[in-house]
Amino acid sequence: MHGRPRSLDELLDAAAWEAKIACDEQDASRMRSGVSTLEKALADGQQVYGVSRGFGPLVAFAAAESVEEQGRGLISHLGTAQGEALPADVSRLAVWLRLNSMRSGYSAVSPEFWQRLADLWNRGFTPVIPRDGTVSASGDLQPLASAALAFAGEGHCWSPDGEGGRTRRPATDVLDELDARPIQWRAREALGFVNGTAVSLAVTVHNHRQVLALLRAAALLTGRLATLLGSDPVAYHPNLSKVRGQIGQSTVARWIRSYMPASAERSPSRPLQEPYSLRCAPQVLGAVLDQLEAMEAILVREAVGTTDNPVFVEDEVLHGGNFHAMPAALCSDQLGLCLQQIAFLVDRQLALLCAPESNGGLPPMLTPRAGAGSGLAGVQISATSFVSRIRQLVVPATLTALPCNNGNQDHVPMALNGANAVAEAVGHAWNVLGSLGVGVAQCAALTGASSGDDERWKVLAEVCPPLDADRPLAAEVHTVGRLLQGWGHELARGGNENP
Repeated sequence: MHGRPRSLDELLDAAAWEAKIACDEQDASRMRSGVSTLEKALADGQQVYGVSRGFGPLVAFAAAESVEEQGRGLISHLGTAQGEALPADVSRLAVWLRLNSMRSGYSAVSPEFWQRLADLWNRGFTPVIPRDGTVSASGDLQPLASAALAFAGEGHCWSPDGEGGRTRRPATDVLDELDARPIQWRAREALGFVNGTAVSLAVTVHNHRQVLALLRAAALLTGRLATLLGSDPVAYHPNLSKVRGQIGQSTVARWIRSYMPASAERSPSRPLQEPYSLRCAPQVLGAVLDQLEAMEAILVREAVGTTDNPVFVEDEVLHGGNFHAMPAALCSDQLGLCLQQIAFLVDRQLALLCAPESNGGLPPMLTPRAGAGSGLAGVQISATSFVSRIRQLVVPATLTALPCNNGNQDHVPMALNGANAVAEAVGHAWNVLGSLGVGVAQCAALTGASSGDDERWKVLAEVCPPLDADRPLAAEVHTVGRLLQGWGHELARGGNENP
């Protein structure tokens, strides 16, 4: 199928601001075939959900005679989303996912209508989508209805602010600037757009890449911390992973060892066996990596599939539940659990670094003026708070499901609720890693350790000068978190391991 991503990175590239989406003749032929199937079914007197019948529990009643009225009613009554707007990049991916789903030809959307939407997307038109208010069962109905309303000239969309960012503007103003007419949603086109998992999937895809970047950054910090403390590199020996046979563990152990000098060996002052936060980092982070790789395959399949109802396949109208977002929901729940494991591990490494009993006799809280100074005491307490907040946020959202819609939606996944919570937890996790990064910088300063050939540690030392006296460290934690985020994403995309 035209434009079929094979990985999440390819998916994100396909939905980038400079990217374009198109349909070739095969796509157009499939779309026309779907439309023909719908028209034939209606001509034969078949009942078609949302076109000849009402929506949800109102399927027992006839639809409006006008398909325009029916389509308008759909996006209007679903226009109930609330809350903060999703990031512009996420909204752009969500619309791409709906366009790609409709392009498959199984939604009975004409290529001419599809092209109007695609032309707007290609010119940068990206709706502002509120993040709250859907159960993600019949797809992410309310957020996608907000997007559909923006295409119709209502609501807001994202527009360049002239400084490299995006700002909200009335959708009708942007359509006027593009000399584009508002979209008039007919019943099947409207249903084909809002009936899908695109919003929860888009947030989950972005969360997945963030968690992978967190993992890479955590492995980087682990290698640096083990080097500074003189920990035994045997914990990261390839044969340890070989005899267990877990691929993720083997990969993470290799990463950690690559961030240590080739000559690294256990310092006489270090124990034979380090606490688990150092010694078992390959096992913990490796298990996360294996989960991430399994989830990627599921998310890519969801991204290239058709999440609509009904679908029109080989001259048949098939009523079912392809819009149910459980694949994204369970991935999101698992992402949250994986995220918590990374943050917990890093928090324990920071605790190890702050205590003289485990930091090789360095001052408590890494302050050179114990008593007169408190060093990283505040940083460590805040990191503990961040981990606690992460745990509150990543309670699996699928466990919070409630039936609704007069019993029609009696089993719902709450996928977007879960994805939104994980997205918030991601921010706290970067603060936990930033806290450890500040600690690593102070440890290097106290021990006089060399930055070696890795420019990253030189940059870190510049951002975090030695703590000769106590100073507010919130800004440094944030800055280091942003540095680590950049390094983590670079490593996750296959960047230089040792710049």
